[in-house]
Amino acid sequence: MLGVSESTLCSAYDLAMLDLDGVVYIGRDAVPGAAGHLDRVRECGMRLAFVTNNAARPPEAVASHLRELGIQADAGDVVTSAQAAARVLVERLGEGARVVLLGAAGLAEALAEVGLVAVSVDDEAEALVTGYGPEVLWRDIMRAAVRVRDGLWWVASNSDYTIPTGYGVAPGHGVLVETLSRFTGVQPLVAGKPQKPLLEETVRRAGGERPLMVGDRLDTDIEGARNAGVDSLLVLTGVTGLAELVQATPAERPTYVAADLGGLLRPHEAPVEGASGWELGGWRAAMSDGQLVVAGDGGADDWWAVVACAAWSHLDGDGGVPDTARLTPPLTVAAAAAR
Repeated sequence: MLGVSESTLCSAYDLAMLDLDGVVYIGRDAVPGAAGHLDRVRECGMRLAFVTNNAARPPEAVASHLRELGIQADAGDVVTSAQAAARVLVERLGEGARVVLLGAAGLAEALAEVGLVAVSVDDEAEALVTGYGPEVLWRDIMRAAVRVRDGLWWVASNSDYTIPTGYGVAPGHGVLVETLSRFTGVQPLVAGKPQKPLLEETVRRAGGERPLMVGDRLDTDIEGARNAGVDSLLVLTGVTGLAELVQATPAERPTYVAADLGGLLRPHEAPVEGASGWELGGWRAAMSDGQLVVAGDGGADDWWAVVACAAWSHLDGDGGVPDTARLTPPLTVAAAAAR
């Protein structure tokens, strides 16, 4: 169900590929304790790469935000879906190829970095690349849609359906991808998570023979790690909570689970299934009258681990998604800080 690491994860793996929102920061604020955890991870010898599906912001803008939060980072430590999309394009088309650009500054910078020429929607081109861009005009979207329908190759930076903003969760680039796909009957090549190009580009830039993906989303970070063939650590500081964890499909299940980034700094045992349930670190999780219940006492990481294994075992045995109404999860650091 879950993996085992006899040594700390920062020793067992040489590169941490860190998702950002929900892992390192939440909005404009750092996840409590994140900076200190990452300092200790670096001291352990693990390299860090900050990986984002956001194609709008250039790497230096992301790195500047991280430094404001007390996290050591420069532009070379940041890898975006825009860079992954540019890599996909240049490997097929070669330097100097003309590409219609619908997106923001981060995507334009990524194209220029690999020697591609960004052109407007009516110009001669070999491909279209799209990314989140609040200034993209509807008339350009319409023209691009017609060109894709007529055969222009299309690469999308990501397919995230939502995006966090200062005024709430808003439509993301995935809404545009869906709209264009429905009109054209064409599915783009997607560079961002959960597809492989972004993590492959991260390893290419950062190096590392034993990479570990660290994320808070099952359907992008964890599924993306599985698609790329790398292990993953799910942290519970972002969008995944109890309801999402217990119904995770096999493709969305992490190798390890931890309450926060401190999980990189410790070994990981896996829960063991016994006659009375799944046990680890003083906790026991089992089904009782159709409900998932947990008894005992111990650390937060072990609580999440036994719950995950008990729930997935029940789910895989055709028992359906377990009822978790009796469970009260341990507070994550983010939730505790908000109190």
